[in-house]
Amino acid sequence: MTDPQRPEDWDPGQTERFVPPADPRSTWSDPNQGTSYRTPERWFEPAAAQPAAPVAAAPRRRSGAGLGQMLFVALLSALLAAGATYGVLTASGALDREGTTSAGTTTARASTAPSAGRVTTGAASGSGSTTPQSVTIDEQSAIIAAAEKVSPAVVTITVAGADAADLLQNPGSAEGVGSGIVYDDRGWILTNKHVVQDADQVVIELQDGRDFNGQVYGLDTLTDLAILKVDPDGEDLPVAPMGDSSSLKAGQLAIAIGSPLGTFQNSVTSGIMSAFGRDIPVTDQASGEIRRIRNLIQTDAAINPGNSGGALVDSSGQVVGVNTAVAGDAQGIGFAIPINIAKPMMEQALAGDKLARPYIGINYQPIDNDLQRSEDLPIDYGAWVESGDESPAVVDGSPADDAGVRDGDIITSIEDERVDVDHRLEDILSQYKPGDTVSLELLRDGEKRTLDVTLGTRPADLN
Repeated sequence: MTDPQRPEDWDPGQTERFVPPADPRSTWSDPNQGTSYRTPERWFEPAAAQPAAPVAAAPRRRSGAGLGQMLFVALLSALLAAGATYGVLTASGALDREGTTSAGTTTARASTAPSAGRVTTGAASGSGSTTPQSVTIDEQSAIIAAAEKVSPAVVTITVAGADAADLLQNPGSAEGVGSGIVYDDRGWILTNKHVVQDADQVVIELQDGRDFNGQVYGLDTLTDLAILKVDPDGEDLPVAPMGDSSSLKAGQLAIAIGSPLGTFQNSVTSGIMSAFGRDIPVTDQASGEIRRIRNLIQTDAAINPGNSGGALVDSSGQVVGVNTAVAGDAQGIGFAIPINIAKPMMEQALAGDKLARPYIGINYQPIDNDLQRSEDLPIDYGAWVESGDESPAVVDGSPADDAGVRDGDIITSIEDERVDVDHRLEDILSQYKPGDTVSLELLRDGEKRTLDVTLGTRPADLN
């Protein structure tokens, strides 16, 4: 009796060739993805079988030559199958798949040899072996490039005479340390108000070791910002490029540059833009009152005492925020003022004007879904003008009063820019300056109205 599993016992009169059955449990691994997939039933249609030529009957015998031919055919079949498999994988792109980094650029391509600026990692192949892959770290390159571009323009600020210049200051100390950003080569520097408020002396030190005596040009009445001025006396000053904070997205790269603890000058940390539109309470150092800073960028890039007034930078090396605070009872929660809020004040300083913020003179609540339902309001966005605990809905003699704004109005847009929880009325107004006339669209008793308001100057003591 013959054994069908033994090649030497095959009967060429009964069959042309022996094809082992496919094992449906066999799997292969994508070397780029590391994921196992079940083997297809076949990679391509087999060629049509050719009729066998009649063969004269001959006694069966064992032959070394026949066994060699069988091994050759098996080896050839394996090579052809491997080639077909490689062709299918190549055509599908599985062996040449590209990836992207958080910066959004193509960075990864399978390779067998590392190249400059790349990190080699292992990927499992179908046989269980390890194949090297090269991955370009574009995020790291972006951080390095951004730091090289902005760091020279980030300064260390040392103040004397302030009661509490910065969180870095020790109790009873006469000095405080913070950071700042040179935004114009004529000696204009942007920083936090709490860094320089009530300072008698201000010293500015650049990354290259040069230092200058500075003066406080003005303090912002709306946010925690201030403008300083130094006399470069003909010396060239590095300038940080300003970006656009309105185009930021949660999850994109964030780079913080400043002087944490006052001793680690021009330190660079990185993370992501965690969220936007955050409000936090702060203590006003002049009055001791609790005030709220609104519309902040939240980031997990490390911000420490001494970083205040430093730069928050995006992946292109543009300043998009001014680092201002950190949550003391948490980790990875820092805050920065969007640069677009600072720009009007920066332009006022360049023009030689006094720093001032616009004022409309109303009390309001931002409308969201909850407020709409609880107050039965007709829309779920806008600014609902209503009286507060101790303040009227519309201040007598204010710009809003003169324009005809009334209690119960819902302001829906300013200069065609929609007012909602993500674009609050005071944030939109911060783009304008006192004396500008803006168009308000509002809803009153179900009817749309348009009013022109000439903005006033925000009082310094207004919360």
